[in-house]
Amino acid sequence: MRLPNLLRTTAFRLTLLYVGLFGVSNVLLLGFIYWNTSNFMDQQTDLAIAAEADALRDVYRQSGLEELRRIIDRRSAAGDDAERVYLLVRPGQAPLAGNARTGPLSPGWSRITLSNRGDHQDEGDETHQARIWTAALPGGYYLSVGRELHEDEELRRYTLLTLLWALGITLTLALLGGLVMSRNVLRRIDGINRASRAIMAGHLARRIPLTGSGDEFDGLAENLNRMLDQIERLMDAARLVTDSIAHDLRSPLSRLRSRLELAQSREFPAAEYRGVLEQSLAEVDGLLATFNALLSIAHAEAGARRNDWERVDISAVARDMVELYQPLAEDRNHKLNTNIQQGLMLYGSRQLLAQALANLLDNAIKYTPPGGIIEISAAGYNNKLEISVSDNGPGIPEALRQQALERFVRLDASRSTPGSGLGLSLVRAVAQLHHAELDLADNHPGLKVILRFSGEIASPDL
Repeated sequence: MRLPNLLRTTAFRLTLLYVGLFGVSNVLLLGFIYWNTSNFMDQQTDLAIAAEADALRDVYRQSGLEELRRIIDRRSAAGDDAERVYLLVRPGQAPLAGNARTGPLSPGWSRITLSNRGDHQDEGDETHQARIWTAALPGGYYLSVGRELHEDEELRRYTLLTLLWALGITLTLALLGGLVMSRNVLRRIDGINRASRAIMAGHLARRIPLTGSGDEFDGLAENLNRMLDQIERLMDAARLVTDSIAHDLRSPLSRLRSRLELAQSREFPAAEYRGVLEQSLAEVDGLLATFNALLSIAHAEAGARRNDWERVDISAVARDMVELYQPLAEDRNHKLNTNIQQGLMLYGSRQLLAQALANLLDNAIKYTPPGGIIEISAAGYNNKLEISVSDNGPGIPEALRQQALERFVRLDASRSTPGSGLGLSLVRAVAQLHHAELDLADNHPGLKVILRFSGEIASPDL
């Protein structure tokens, strides 16, 4: 990304914000360091001055004025004028000894300006600040001892300059680091944007690249890629449903049109017209059943009916379905057995659960040869619930069981058996909506379809 574009990004603004906060915290920290260091230097200077003043006062008390004067003169002559300051003042306020060119000072601590003449004529006066301690001596004399502060001031200036350089370097490095981090973040975001634009342009197989670092951007990319995979599967399923609808509805619609055109073009007795109408209504009923099944599947998959959920007595629902399909089973000479435990409760959609059981019974009756045995069972255990519908018909090969759950899939290649191939698809959608496991098992012989509901759905407390 070019620099002008980078400077307008939110990531760069956040970088500036963090650099500003970091700079303020550094200023406070370095200011504390400078203040603490300066105070420590002042304390050390005061301790040294006070100690020397005490020693000179002891000399005066023990050896007298002349000894004190001699020591002050010797130290003034031997010491560096730029460091030590001495002044001994007699009672008349006239200087008696020392190297300080200043008047008498008041007792206690004071800060004065000293002026020293240079050694060469072209050198002007040099002024320095000095820290002075003045004490009164017996006999009306005053003793002043001090230190010039130019070295301390130089050290303070050097320390301040060093801290300012450290602050400038730190902020510069922080800003450069923020720019690098912002650029890396924006590069990852640009990768997501490029992949998104490619997908919107029609390249549905495009995915967001991963760096392999395992960071939050990789986690986001993985989730987005899984979402895109799911979207692609749903779009493929939608295309398959569209193709299947076109294929499965073309024949009944063509028959319906042909039958109506034939009735329109020729004159038939009234009885034959009634037959044509009955056949046409049957075709229309089949079409409506197909669309109703698709709508039920769509509602179940979208969870649109959760607001209608309630506590359902699934035992009563199962018995109602048995009573509804008993005549159809007897017409096919089937034996319909029940093994339904009383008082089983589910939290869910009564209509969808009933429709799922109806589809399972309808498939079992439809695909089991005459004289077969069909059984519906319902039992609860360990706060869970299991419903199964089994038959002794041809069953479904294990390799085709997952395929049988898709929409418009009919394992009857000749499609001689009535139906739209949506029965098991609806059962799967209802199972997913109720967080149930759907298992197609071998009944030896035949097929056994099992619905297992978890404790959260099957709990009687719900």
